[in-house]
Amino acid sequence: MTLADSHCHLNYKGLVEEQAKVLERARARGVTAMLNISTREREWGDVIAVAERESDVWASVGIHPHEADQHPDVDAAKLIEAARHPRVVGLGECGLDYYYDHSDRAAQASSFRAHCAAARETGLPIIVHTRDAEDDTAALLENELGKGAFPGVIHCFTGTGPFADRMLDLGFYISISGIVTFKNARDLQETAARLPIERLLIETDAPFLAPVPHRGKPGEPGFVADTCAFLATLRGTTAEALGEATAANFHALFAKTRA
Repeated sequence: MTLADSHCHLNYKGLVEEQAKVLERARARGVTAMLNISTREREWGDVIAVAERESDVWASVGIHPHEADQHPDVDAAKLIEAARHPRVVGLGECGLDYYYDHSDRAAQASSFRAHCAAARETGLPIIVHTRDAEDDTAALLENELGKGAFPGVIHCFTGTGPFADRMLDLGFYISISGIVTFKNARDLQETAARLPIERLLIETDAPFLAPVPHRGKPGEPGFVADTCAFLATLRGTTAEALGEATAANFHALFAKTRA
């Protein structure tokens, strides 16, 4: 079994306290690659340090939309400079969150555009967070891609089928989290069942969103195996085949992991 957790937060409370054991448990379940995601500038150093220490962990640098108001100075140039580190393979998570509106929407959009500009310059994929903002997310990405191509993934996808199709048309990947295992996720399950295999990733978003049968516990990268098994049944394939395919997709999108 080979698995990649395309999005986790190894430095967050719930994981960082026993990070070495968390990594051991993930490896024991077949996880061979993990992307440790940053959400604010002060996390970058710690997130990168884990990737420097662990050969199967890589890092991202970015600003979550919740944090946009607090990071007006993190522009494309600063992202590009941070992304020069050999263990930094992606930009984000970034995007738009209109559910909580913790940051001004204009500030969210400005930060999102900075990440897109950095992706164009570096060739690294952007990792997109979007909640209750499908139309604006799609419109902004379409506009930015009109200025020049760059790769990306919609992380923790919970959107509509038409939004998924719109993102696929832009060449983006779609990452499915443990939410797909929840009983009330029928619409998501229908979409996840039909996504093209060559654009599919799996993630945990650990320590959040632990899948069935781990609900109520802190999520861990090892739980990507449970999401993979559920998704494989949904799609009429084996967990082994889906794990291999999505791990290959991870390294295809985050091409710097192959260096």
